[in-house]
Amino acid sequence: MRVVPPVQPRKLAKVPFVEMADGRLQGVVSSGSDIARVYVSSIASGTHGFSCSTNNNRPCGGLSGSYPCKHLQALVKEAVLQYGVERVARYLKADVDEGGGLLAALDGRKEQAPAAVVFSRFLRHLAYLELPPATAPLVEMQWFPATGAVR
Repeated sequence: MRVVPPVQPRKLAKVPFVEMADGRLQGVVSSGSDIARVYVSSIASGTHGFSCSTNNNRPCGGLSGSYPCKHLQALVKEAVLQYGVERVARYLKADVDEGGGLLAALDGRKEQAPAAVVFSRFLRHLAYLELPPATAPLVEMQWFPATGAVR
């Protein structure tokens, strides 16, 4: 997977994990009230269906109706810092006008999304941070072909 440098620097304390994958903008957002709690939030591409729950599938109390909760708002803000507003809007298939911004262009409703898959990917990324710095290939990544490999 190609690593794309962030468009702007971002602070990882509030939103430590954000990605555009599986047809969703998705990520992990820290709770504002409990340091031990995180929320898995996502917005579906095209339908803009919102999902937000704790990592153990308890629903977010702030998510209702057609407006995203504060966790989803933080996710979108950090995604824009990471990827740029044009790329995020294109991925979500959102028509962003000059005055409204990306959040105003989202017209979705609350819908269920698989929080466990996103949280598992986040935990896998955290595991890589615990490895000592090295230039040798990682064992679990060796199935990727070498650069310039002939097929």
